[in-house]
Formats: sequence, C-alpha cells, structure tokens
Amino acid sequence: MATLYFTHPACRQHEMGEGHPECPARLDAISDQLLASGVAAHLVEREAPQATQESLLRVHTFEYLESLVERSPAHGYVELDPDTCMNPHTYTAALHAAGAAIAAVDAVLAGEGESAFCAVRPPGHHACPDQAMGFCFLNNVAIAARHAIAHHGLTRVAIVDFDVHHGNGTEAALAGDERVLMCGFFQHPFYPFSGTAPWAGNMLNQPVPAYTEGAAIRELVSARWLPRLEQFRPQLVLVSAGFDAHREDDLGSMGLVESDFAWITGQLVALAGRHGARVVSCLEGGYNLSALGRSATAHIRALAGI
Repeated sequence: MATLYFTHPACRQHEMGEGHPECPARLDAISDQLLASGVAAHLVEREAPQATQESLLRVHTFEYLESLVERSPAHGYVELDPDTCMNPHTYTAALHAAGAAIAAVDAVLAGEGESAFCAVRPPGHHACPDQAMGFCFLNNVAIAARHAIAHHGLTRVAIVDFDVHHGNGTEAALAGDERVLMCGFFQHPFYPFSGTAPWAGNMLNQPVPAYTEGAAIRELVSARWLPRLEQFRPQLVLVSAGFDAHREDDLGSMGLVESDFAWITGQLVALAGRHGARVVSCLEGGYNLSALGRSATAHIRALAGI
C-alpha cells in the first residue's frame, strides 16, 4: 500500500522572525530532498485539513485554546516564551498541523495507506495541555492519539519520540492513560530539563548523554523499546520524528546520522507489520537544513519500504 504525505501551504506561512531555526525553509529542505532522491514519486500527497475544536479539546484546555486565538496578532509577532512566538498565520498553521495528524490516522486506519508522514509545522511535542513552549502550540501527536482512541475505538496506541529533546508536552497530556505507551530517548541534561522521572508506567523515557552515537541508540532501542512495544501489541504507531539528534544539528549534541533514523524507522515498520498496525509520523525538530532533508528522506524511505 501507499505511503501518504500530508502537508499544507499554511504551514509555510508561520514564522517566528529572521534567524529563528524553526523556519519555513525546513519544509522546503524536506520536499527538495524527496524530489532529488526520487522518493517523492512513491508518495501520495494529501492536503491537510484543519483540526476541529472537538479534537483539540481532547488534549488542550478550552481556556488555552481561547488564549491562542485572542493573542494571535493582526500583524507582527506576539511572544509566548523566549523561544516561541506567533505571527498572524501561526494558529491557522497549527490547526493544519494537528489536522494532518488526525487525517493521516483516519486514512491509514481506513486502509488508504500503510503509513503516512506529516510534513508540517509548527511542531508539537512540547505543547502542554495549557501552555505553548519550545516552538510548539498544539500537540499534534497527542491529539492524533486521542482521536484514534475516541473516534476509532483503539485501545493500544504507541508513541515513539526520537527528537533530541524530551517530549514533555506529550507526556503531560498522556501520562497515566494505559491505552497509550510512549517510548522516547532524548539528550539529558538538556531543554526542557524533564523526563528523567516518568509520571506514569506508560512512559518509557530514556535520557542519554550528549555525544551519544547511533550504535548506542540502536542498542537502547533493541533492549528497551522493542520488548515493551512487542508486549504492548500496538494497533497504531505514532512517531514524533525529530531529526535534531543528527550530529550536524547545532541545536543538539548527539551523534546520529541518516542511517540511524532509517534503522529506527525500519524497526517500527516491522513491529507494526507483526501486529497488523499502521504507522503515522509527524515532523518535530531538525534545524540543520541539509541534515534535516537527508534524514527525513531516509525516514520516509524506510516508512515506504523503498
């Protein structure tokens, strides 16, 4: 079956000022590399809809969502934290980013594709139920997980987060929900300085030191993640796909390369195949444009099995 590729032009209109690493060029770096490598020809592109208020409220508070609407500027920027600000297009872009994750879940569970990648921004895994932070406004993966449970009746949704930063927002939204198993590794100590003491048994956090390279990560995945995931028998695998653990990315200090992201992805695809599950991946971090384009393409190639 096809691998679906969800995106929307609005995701390029959100930006947070000149020189900000979470920039529209990130999506261009991915699409350019997909075209140059020939991988784009194997994908089925879909336009991402906006997420509904009902879907957002499964993760975020009404007051927080209202505050995003109220603070959205007519022009210029509004700062929500030192790293995170809104321009006039931010909230619309965030709605399409969350909507992409939801639509991808619907599509793969309907049998329209075996896997999907959501090339969207802003990213989501730092967005807490009542707070924007770390370049994130709406928690795309957590919203997709809750949608799969509420709308499709799934009881075993796995989330895998390989961003260099801990997905604290996803943990805050889903800790204690036994229908979800979240597995993540992240550089520690490092922003957002969390994750070393999991909130609940359904959170399998693996802090690793700076300069950890691919061989150690592969051993960690094999020894810790995969046995727990096999035991969980997921019906759906959601991926927070951050590529800032790449050795060329200055926003982190880890040592992964493209083949490591491809290997992790291949393990998840094989796991999903053994349990009749589908895989939906959502872009998170990755700020060196060349490394991001190469790594995302390797990841998508592994998703598509090409």
